[in-house]
Amino acid sequence: MNKNELNEEEMRIWHMWKGSFQTIFGRVIKDMSENTGLSEGDYGILDRLDLFGEGSLRQQELADSMDWDKSRLSHHLTRMEKRGLVRRKPLDTDRGVQVTITPAGKSALDEARPVVSKAIRKHFFDQLTDQDIESISRLADKTKSSS
Repeated sequence: MNKNELNEEEMRIWHMWKGSFQTIFGRVIKDMSENTGLSEGDYGILDRLDLFGEGSLRQQELADSMDWDKSRLSHHLTRMEKRGLVRRKPLDTDRGVQVTITPAGKSALDEARPVVSKAIRKHFFDQLTDQDIESISRLADKTKSSS
């Protein structure tokens, strides 16, 4: 067997890991959406504007931080602008666009954060022992540094 190929057990473990993450993440997003009306994209944008840009980022920086292409982000921001969550303004100095969280967007984010925290606790941390958390932390450190 080629060292770059995965055996059946390795593929099974990979699919378990990926499936587990997707299930937990999906449950967190479902709880958030049902309780706040925000989508995963809405929350990601608002959260990044607040944390990385203190309420404002260049549109390209926002796209890069979300690993989204410009078109996807632009369409999403248009929908968020219509709902009053963000505002876009062309920059005077160059061709860039500044995206700013509005007071309504900040309020929606502030209401969503405890819902997201509660969902993460319920669907993830409450299922784990202290030993599980230590193992996950070690694995995350190992895999983070391997790239």
